[in-house]
Amino acid sequence: MNTLERLAATIEARKSADPDSSWTARLLAAGPEKAAEKFGEEAIEAIIEATKGDRERLTSEAADVLYHLLVMLAARDVSLADVLAELERREGRSGIDEKAGR
Repeated sequence: MNTLERLAATIEARKSADPDSSWTARLLAAGPEKAAEKFGEEAIEAIIEATKGDRERLTSEAADVLYHLLVMLAARDVSLADVLAELERREGRSGIDEKAGR
């Protein structure tokens, strides 16, 4: 199990945790809209750091983006495995061809 899989499993387990003791549980308890909002905030912060060129800050913000993406997915019962399966389905196809097929 890799780091993202372990993180996704931890997030899944926190669905039943006390929101007063877990940030993840608090985000999930606030609903999918709040999880999406937090993901968006973190994505914007990553974009800002990418334009500044600060590698260390971008790395940190990218980690926040991945975490919040997994929380947002969990809030809608979409698993990391679901996303990985979709990526695998697309593997080897041109992005231009894949997008045209939607």
